[in-house]
Amino acid sequence: MSIILKSEEEINLIKQSGDILVKAIKLVGENIKPGVSLIYLDKIADEFIRDNGAIPACKNYYGFPGSLCLSVNEMVLHGIPNSYELKDGDIISVDCVVNYKGYYSDCTYTYGVGPIKKENALLINSTKNSLLEAINVAKVGNTLGDIGYAIESYIRKAGYKIVDSYSGHGIGKKMHEDPLVLNYGKPNSGFKICNGLVIAIEPIVGATTSKTISLSGGYDIMMENRCMSAHFEATVGFYNNETILLTEFEKCALNS
Repeated sequence: MSIILKSEEEINLIKQSGDILVKAIKLVGENIKPGVSLIYLDKIADEFIRDNGAIPACKNYYGFPGSLCLSVNEMVLHGIPNSYELKDGDIISVDCVVNYKGYYSDCTYTYGVGPIKKENALLINSTKNSLLEAINVAKVGNTLGDIGYAIESYIRKAGYKIVDSYSGHGIGKKMHEDPLVLNYGKPNSGFKICNGLVIAIEPIVGATTSKTISLSGGYDIMMENRCMSAHFEATVGFYNNETILLTEFEKCALNS
């Protein structure tokens, strides 16, 4: 494991990247409604990011064709934007990575489309709250195990399943860096959080199973039993013994 710690200047650049990213996801959220295609959402995000002097980093990453990963309903991760038109009752995770001046930020927000079922709203809220719980324990001197335990314990109490075959990660001058940031773990275990660390924390949750299948060679990751899924993510940095939210994901909410 080779962890690259970041300077204050680098963390500030990741924050600038993250500010563009959050605004892009919020813009997408404002355009989520019945009849809108995934390709259209991808297009407006791509244009916004480029108009703000940044690069949509998912585009062409290991052949991925979109600027966004758009995962609808039982599609949990890495959904390829296509001609599908959203319908009332859908839920959609909008996952995006931005490269600004060589520094990457990563964020995901899950939205409902029109009126959604109560159980799906609870799934979304529980996944979001598990990320908030993780951020609350993400402090210099604590461990990555503390983060994983916070997510896992919250989700289990809520009655859902952690999709444990995927995880958060380090981030900075690359989209994916060490360390892995697991969504499960034991308190006081694993890498100790230190100043200069930058990580993406991302709880990935299935309503009734943790098992997934891939429909497109690593992309279009579907829940194996076709249950609903939700995904939230934030980039977090640590400097001067402070926790800095580099992608302020709650600003993606449509009432913010």
